[in-house]
Amino acid sequence: MTTTLITGANKGLGYETARQLLAAGHIVYVGARDAERGRAAAEQLGARFVQIDVTDDASVAAAAKVIAADGGLDVLVNNAGVEPRAADGAFLPAAEVTGDTMRAVFEANVFGQVRTLHAFLPQLQASPAPVVVNVSSGLALTRELADPESFTHFYPGVEYPASKAAVNMVTVQYAKAFPGIRINAVDPGYTATDLNHNAGVQTVAQGAEVIVRMAQVRPDGPTGGFFTAEGPVAW
Repeated sequence: MTTTLITGANKGLGYETARQLLAAGHIVYVGARDAERGRAAAEQLGARFVQIDVTDDASVAAAAKVIAADGGLDVLVNNAGVEPRAADGAFLPAAEVTGDTMRAVFEANVFGQVRTLHAFLPQLQASPAPVVVNVSSGLALTRELADPESFTHFYPGVEYPASKAAVNMVTVQYAKAFPGIRINAVDPGYTATDLNHNAGVQTVAQGAEVIVRMAQVRPDGPTGGFFTAEGPVAW
């Protein structure tokens, strides 16, 4: 059996990814910062629960110990993340972005992925078919945000696309460093979730499809790539 941890899995894309991977036969750990919500989600799904706050070293280390004691991990889906918006969905104006606001987003979206991969690396290296899926975004593509003809050119936020561009670079470098692990980044597409105040045009089932597909790549499958539902995308 393949054992999979999905961070930020108590709702949205993480929850739907858990549902689909359970249906595919995985043992799934629903990782969530909020224990009450995480346990409730795991019970609804028929999954296991592990408390994990990807911004906290001690929390991530504790989660790694729990899963190691249960037999170890085969697949890590780095899904937990934040997108800074006001209550009405407005973005922080670029003139108001500071080092602190940038750091807060990187703490969850970038450092959180690195922190979690680092903690689970020994278990993944011991797996016969280890896989890491880093949830990124189409907003990570600089060429698209810079192109006035691109759909994403309108996006005004600074911190979120910068963090996802960093996720892509981290993915490439880790894939090179650990050729025995399939490590890829994915763009779920513009999916309606709490993250974007449900402004997306896709359902979570549609958005989760590429995450689920890349979580199931075989040892001879791709690594160090960026994928959408349509297939690989040039960095």
